[in-house]
Amino acid sequence: MIAAMAGFAVEDMFLKTASETLPVGQILMIFGSAGMIAFACLAKMQGARLITADTRNPAIIMRAGCEVMGRLFYTLALALTPLSLASAILQATPLVVVAGAALIFGETVGWRRWSAITFGFIGVLVILRPGLAGFTPLSILAVIGMLGFAGRDLATRAAPKTLSNLTLGVYGFAMMVPTGALLLAWSGGVQRPDLQAAMALAGATVFGVAGYYALTAAMRVGEVSLVTPFRYTRLLFALILGSLVFGENPDAAMLIGSVIIVASGIYTLLRGRKAGAR
Repeated sequence: MIAAMAGFAVEDMFLKTASETLPVGQILMIFGSAGMIAFACLAKMQGARLITADTRNPAIIMRAGCEVMGRLFYTLALALTPLSLASAILQATPLVVVAGAALIFGETVGWRRWSAITFGFIGVLVILRPGLAGFTPLSILAVIGMLGFAGRDLATRAAPKTLSNLTLGVYGFAMMVPTGALLLAWSGGVQRPDLQAAMALAGATVFGVAGYYALTAAMRVGEVSLVTPFRYTRLLFALILGSLVFGENPDAAMLIGSVIIVASGIYTLLRGRKAGAR
């Protein structure tokens, strides 16, 4: 999970760089196509079947829908808001996943962890600052993307075990292509990538594929409520990259909200381990 978060943070950096000269719809199409081809080649090398009856499983269909929702809105957030802000809001994903694991899969989550989840959501509100002068309406894009990614992770847990991580990766990236095409048809403005944008998309593909594979493996191997808190390492990577590459300087509210969310995640992790040991 930590390796996945490092890969995703670097991927986000490259995608934000590409968005400076390319429309988001075009980025999704190019990035999705490259990732789909990369995963398809890896799947074929390992003898995994890409089309089976299990690919029509309701969990896979739900996963595809959540993938579209998460990837579309989070990529828009990367393009239109600071990297550190989008990444900070994304850290609420584990809280939603743990809550979903309890409600959907029946995993035991006691009142203490429910309290931590609520406390974490308060941290998100501190970052968003709704109704205050510092509120940025575009930050809602990151919230919607976060909910989509949480749904994708929960659907991954419910996916048939006969489908390999590589096969899931193929379909995950494939969903970005029609999503990007629809967005591009609505917004227009296809542009020829310059050298910087092309290199950024290539870098995003390499790190995105690696991170995607690591994330899928993590979600299928360990108990959801124990594995997901390690997602918080993404925030550290994003803060460093945002500062070094884009010159971002997070304000006090964002840092405080981030600490609240991370503290909630750490407590959730510790309580989950304690409950699992009983």
